[in-house]
Amino acid sequence: MKWDWILFDADETLFTFDAFGGLQRMFLDYSVTFTDQDFAEYQAVNKPLWVDYQNGAISALQLQHQRFQGWSERLNVPAGSLNDAFLNAMAEICAPLPGAVSLLDSLRGKAKLGIITNGFTALQQIRLERTGLRDYFDLLVISEQVGVAKPDPKIFDYALQQAGNPDRARVLMVGDTAESDILGGNNAGLSTCWLNAHDRALPEGINPTWTVTSLTELEHLLCKH
Repeated sequence: MKWDWILFDADETLFTFDAFGGLQRMFLDYSVTFTDQDFAEYQAVNKPLWVDYQNGAISALQLQHQRFQGWSERLNVPAGSLNDAFLNAMAEICAPLPGAVSLLDSLRGKAKLGIITNGFTALQQIRLERTGLRDYFDLLVISEQVGVAKPDPKIFDYALQQAGNPDRARVLMVGDTAESDILGGNNAGLSTCWLNAHDRALPEGINPTWTVTSLTELEHLLCKH
């Protein structure tokens, strides 16, 4: 194995992230039938907030509150309470992606494994425990705790420091979001593997070392080298 460390993103890389399903489940507690139209409106607010968060323009807390501001006013419930309810619902419905457990089993003992995620602390920790995947990982780095998000090289520097400063030529970053995982990994001097399960076009100027369409394909790639 040519890698000392393999670092993974969490949402949509190792775990499913069905935001629509989570919102539907959460809003049932508020007697709201959450529709496709509601979800489209939510994403119109949420997606730009994530871009701002990745660019360091807003904090994790601002993102979490602003995305529920409209609903907070409508339901007269604090935005923070809505956000907590959403993260709880997401923890309940999450599952490892197809191929995740097999991949982690095949890498265990061959390289050290870590997670670097822009997701939020409450959800990431519960999910690892509930899915039984916590024991695979030697390192869990969450942007909300570090105070910077991928693609900022500082979160990668922090992770590598925690990992004992391995040779960056022997560290691989795997993720599904080119703009944060791949750009960030490249900027930190790591090799990168883009998990492109949904046939997205690669954004200009971002060049992963490898691209795979599934975790099974990644397992074949890593375990034959």
